[in-house]
Amino acid sequence: MHIEEKQLKDFIVDSGLVAKSAISAAEKKAKETEQNIGDVLVSDGAINENDLRRIQASILGIPFVDLKGEHMDFDVLSLIPEPIARNHNIIAFRKGKDSLEVAMLNTDDLSAIDFIKKKVGLKIMPRLTDTDSIKSGLLQYQKSLKAEFGDLIQKDIGTIKTIAGEDQDEASEGDLKKLAEDLPVVRIVETLLKHAIIQGASDIHIEPLEEQLLVRYRIDGLLRDAMVLPKNSASSIVARIKVLSNLKLDEKRLPQDGRFKIDLNGEKISFRVSTLPTYFGEKTVMRVLRASAAGFTLEASGFHGEALERIHKAMNLTTGMILTTGPTGSGKTTTLYTMLDILNTADVNISTIEDPIEYQMNRINQTQVKSEIGLTFGTGLRTLVRQDPDIIMVGEIRDTETASLAINASLTGHLVLSTLHTNSAAGAIPRLIDMHAEAFLIVSTVNVVIGQRLVRKLTEKKEKYFMTAAEIKTLSESVDLERVLKALKDEKIVDAKATWEKIPMYRPKTGVNVSEAFAGRVGIYEVLKMSAAIKELVMQGKTDKELEAQAKKEGMLTMIEDGVFKAAQGLTTIEEILRVVSE
Repeated sequence: MHIEEKQLKDFIVDSGLVAKSAISAAEKKAKETEQNIGDVLVSDGAINENDLRRIQASILGIPFVDLKGEHMDFDVLSLIPEPIARNHNIIAFRKGKDSLEVAMLNTDDLSAIDFIKKKVGLKIMPRLTDTDSIKSGLLQYQKSLKAEFGDLIQKDIGTIKTIAGEDQDEASEGDLKKLAEDLPVVRIVETLLKHAIIQGASDIHIEPLEEQLLVRYRIDGLLRDAMVLPKNSASSIVARIKVLSNLKLDEKRLPQDGRFKIDLNGEKISFRVSTLPTYFGEKTVMRVLRASAAGFTLEASGFHGEALERIHKAMNLTTGMILTTGPTGSGKTTTLYTMLDILNTADVNISTIEDPIEYQMNRINQTQVKSEIGLTFGTGLRTLVRQDPDIIMVGEIRDTETASLAINASLTGHLVLSTLHTNSAAGAIPRLIDMHAEAFLIVSTVNVVIGQRLVRKLTEKKEKYFMTAAEIKTLSESVDLERVLKALKDEKIVDAKATWEKIPMYRPKTGVNVSEAFAGRVGIYEVLKMSAAIKELVMQGKTDKELEAQAKKEGMLTMIEDGVFKAAQGLTTIEEILRVVSE
């Protein structure tokens, strides 16, 4: 069912949808960029994607169906599992006695048709449709999940309401425990947790508002509304979470922290829980943590080229410090765990002091900070040094005592890994000096400093485009494009003669929902090596800007430059890089 280029061009000319001059220009561009003429006309805005689908349907003689606003029978819709429907853009919308009509964006996807035919045992009748229709169909899968969840809430709300109607501030711990173990509440909390895990959320926010309870999931770094629950379910749900994480049920005036684990399909998932009193009640945030960090690699995290070599060299040293920097949620701890996983061999003793322990790792001695009983980073680190470790990981250097002890540990024959809250790799040096660390000790101990952020990764639902001269000029005002182009050529990502005008960039496909265009995240990094020249600048008390300028002379790609590098690889978009780096 392939459409020849000439066939498509002749049909568009005959239809009068596009001027002949635009078709000629598109034909020329299609040859240069090795695209087909239809895609070029869509990317140039001459026609929209839905018009192209209708044209293709007419040429192939396949019916075109418009499903926007159509209500589909869930029994028919669910004949195709949602992941298959989403990945292959295919929706089952009508079932006959021995046939199933399916709406598709690409009727050449024979593997999907064959899979569905074997699964349902019916004759499959493909129909072409547009992206809006597919989105409408996919939304109905979600609506059905929410409908089931809504039914659960409605069914159980009577039970919750009778107990939640009492004055919760006066309720005893026994009453609250009874409330938390009520079967409807248990089911609701389980559903919330499972939904979050299935959707790949990193955090669950349960926020009491004046008249309702808002549940939000952080997915790929962005908070999204998941559902709204009745206000009278708030106390029950918070009490249930407190029971799971061994928190005091009747303490509502002070913040509390705890954690618990669940087993979902054989995978252990940890939840780090934090409660905070707010004006309308207790807000609860749960960080979702996969129980094992094994299997991560630096390459998969987004390290490459010179930066990757610098880290491996620093990890091969037996003394000194490796620091990761960035704001909260930028993946610093994951980077440290990845390095620990690589360093974790039979001939070394690795000890950590963390707050909190985010992943459990085999053969590594992990200690949790408990400041309420005097076990701080400082006291823990002081003891760790006496435990004969080869490698020490300190969750975070956040005060003068910890900075001093970490530096001393690295001076006395240990490799120390830790994190700092700074905006750039170069910013770590002034931060340590602010903590009263001596400059001569910093240059003697720090091997490399990593600055990082996380950006959303594009899915297959992306389209290629080329930057205009104006876009290149605008981008070059905030990024040294020549340095990025050199790195791309050095690592053989692009041809040795490539120019920015000829390098394809990527963006979400026209008409595709942004939440579907991105899935997962990848790091963008800068790795500052403590070279002789930078040591000299540190001793002279130079600013972080001057340190960064010297590091760039020595080949360091900055975070924003590494981001543009990854955009040129098709991993993310320029807009996403600028959004994250400017935050």
